[in-house]
Amino acid sequence: MKTVTLNHIHENLGAKMVPFAGFSMPVQYEGVNAEHETVRNGVGVFDVSHMGIFKISGPNALSLIQKVTSNDASTLVDGKAQYCYFPNEKGGVIDDIITYKVKDNEYLMVVNASNIEKDWNWITNHNDVNATLENLSDGYSILAIQGPKAIEAMQSLTSVNLADIKFYNFVIDTFAGIQNVVISATGYTGSGGFEVYVKNEDIETVWNKVFEAGANWGIKPIGLAARDTLRLEMGYCLYGNELTDETSPLEAGLGWVTKFTKDFISSDILKAQKEAGLKNKLVGFELIGKGIPRHDYEIVDAEGNVIGKVTSGTQSPSLGKGIGMGYVPVEYATEGSTIYIRIRKNDVEAKVIKTPFYKK
Repeated sequence: MKTVTLNHIHENLGAKMVPFAGFSMPVQYEGVNAEHETVRNGVGVFDVSHMGIFKISGPNALSLIQKVTSNDASTLVDGKAQYCYFPNEKGGVIDDIITYKVKDNEYLMVVNASNIEKDWNWITNHNDVNATLENLSDGYSILAIQGPKAIEAMQSLTSVNLADIKFYNFVIDTFAGIQNVVISATGYTGSGGFEVYVKNEDIETVWNKVFEAGANWGIKPIGLAARDTLRLEMGYCLYGNELTDETSPLEAGLGWVTKFTKDFISSDILKAQKEAGLKNKLVGFELIGKGIPRHDYEIVDAEGNVIGKVTSGTQSPSLGKGIGMGYVPVEYATEGSTIYIRIRKNDVEAKVIKTPFYKK
């Protein structure tokens, strides 16, 4: 079991530690609902140092990225990030990732913790253009400082005007007295904030200064359990749930980051799928009846026929009701459609709704 650099701090804070993606990670500190509300209304800090970071550079860096990712990275300008995915050769999803353009011929890719080795092997094996690849994952830590008060709480730590960094943009500058920190206006919560990428030897300094700076705003450490409820309220996909090697990215609603203006691995398969019409669709739903939908619960129709499975589900802390996502045949995917979630032996009524579930 790997540990993140700040593992001792999480243990000292009394965090409940659990195995996640091969790492011992803090799942909660004071409780999921309280931590969830801290991020929705104030500012909280997640240690997401288990995530992977690759550097792709050299004259052919863009060519490799264009080949292995679904989005069009040629549109990126310096300081801009882009959500996309690695398609596999069958039209499934190897991983969903974020690509950052640092400057011409230099890019960073942030990948999911559980897929670091798989992603690294994939991009390495497809590097027939001799781009320079570096796996930086073991040398860096990442903090996600999230919530509506993140900008004002963190502004004293940098001369960069944080309010000027637009969503999915980033700067590399001094933060908390440490040079060359990536300050990225990205996150997985839907409540605003930043992710900072820091070398391991500097992360404890940054952590301490972040909590000193945020003290007047009620800053708190937040675990992975609240990260999951926050992302689900936004309808964000989680690899291993909504996205897998077998799922179609188009059925998952990722057509917006699938650009057929270029050729990429499996672009022909996905194009044909789009032209033929999708059979299933990932939908959001809320329970009308009582209960909590969970991963892998069956989705059924009015007659009790199984039509799909729940990919993610929870009791929404912000909304006070059961919400979830799952794949259903397209005829059940229209907003307002009635479906049923089989919770133990009861088929509980649910309504298909448009995500995000949580609206600010």
